[in-house]
Order: sequence, then structure tokens, then C-alpha cells
Amino acid sequence: MNQVGTVVGDTASVDAAIASRFSCRAFLRGKPVARHLIEEILTVASRAPSGTNTQPWRVYVLQGARRDELVQKVCAAHDAVYANPALAEDYREEYDYYPTKWVSPYIDRRRENGWSLYGLLGIAKGEKDRMHAQHQRNFRFFDAPVGFMFTMDRILGRGSLMDYGMFIENVMVAARARGLHTCPQAAWNGFARIILPHVGAGPDEMLVCGMSLGYADLEARVNAFHTPREPAASFTHWVE
Repeated sequence: MNQVGTVVGDTASVDAAIASRFSCRAFLRGKPVARHLIEEILTVASRAPSGTNTQPWRVYVLQGARRDELVQKVCAAHDAVYANPALAEDYREEYDYYPTKWVSPYIDRRRENGWSLYGLLGIAKGEKDRMHAQHQRNFRFFDAPVGFMFTMDRILGRGSLMDYGMFIENVMVAARARGLHTCPQAAWNGFARIILPHVGAGPDEMLVCGMSLGYADLEARVNAFHTPREPAASFTHWVE
């Protein structure tokens, strides 16, 4: 490809691939994703920029029995922590994905997100068992037939996490271009001590996040949930 001379003629399709991306929470388990599509997605995603071309990403693709085995292991650990919260100390994230102190407007958006989702599903405040079950859907890949685990070397700096975010966005947009949906999931991070050995990751690797990939269940109520976005004017500052 001539990167300098290539003309992107169909702006609407590019915009649609970006704008139609959402965190899909119900997939068609019985509809597999062809391997060549996964390979195409990862190949085009690898064109993401990275500082001095470090390319920090490493991807583990889970399907079939190995996917199901990981689901069983992590769901068991998730249930154990729910039964005995003291066990949460055994499953700590290696890096802080969320802030240690929440302030507005971020806490307001977080609360709106959570209660809007639970409200759509008919889960009322205080229904802890149902909340736990819904949260565990993360660890079942929301029934998606394909799961990704993204890792990077611990020796790399914070900037590599920014590079990684651009790579992951490329994965999601490339998936949309092929009729697939995704759900990026930081929820897996606390269970890295289970996940990393399971996928064969080396001792110097850190779990960045997981992701579900597959064909969306168009009939699932949960997939009607789409988060709002602030208008560009609210976060843009023109310096002229």
C-alpha cells in the first residue's frame, strides 16, 4: 500500500465503523469467527502508531476448549471473592486502570453508566447477587466465541499503554468493518495470575486487558445499551 498516496474515498464507511463501535455484551456463541478474519484484523491493527516503533502489543487468541477452561477458572475465582471479599487481595490489578479517588464529572458518568445498564436489565439497587451474575458475564466473554488477552512487557513505560490503546481501537474498528463486534474488558486484569499462565505468557509480561470478539446477538436486550458522549464543543478548546 502507498501510505502517502492512498485516497480514502468512502468517508461514511470509515465514520460508521468508528461510530457503530460499542461494548457488545451479548454474542452469538454458536457462530464462530473465521481464523482468516482474526488474522486480517490483527494485521491491519498492527499499523497503529507507537513511540519509536516499539510495537508493545502481544496478543493471545482464545477459542474452543482453552477458552472454556479459562472461563471456568476465572468464574470460580470470581465466585470465591464474592463469597469471601478478603480474597480480593489475591487478585489485584498490576496497574491502576481507574483512579484511586473519583471526582466529577468522571464519577457522575460512571454512575450513570452503571445504573443505566442495570436499569435496562431490571437489576435494582441492592440486588447484589444479580449484579454479581451480570459482572461475571465479563468472564464468560459475554458468550463470544473468541477472546483476546493483550499483554506487554513490564519493562516498558506508560507511553506504551497509550500506544496500546491505539492498537486496541484499531482492532475494534477493523472488526466492525468485517461485520463483527467487540467488548474491551479491563475486568479481567485482576485475575492476571490465573490468565497469564493459562495462555502461556512469560514471566515478564503484564496483562493490559481482555476483549470479546464475535457476532452480536441482535435480539439481546443488553445490546440496546449505548453510552452517551459529550459533544465535541464541550471538550475542544480553540487556541488561535
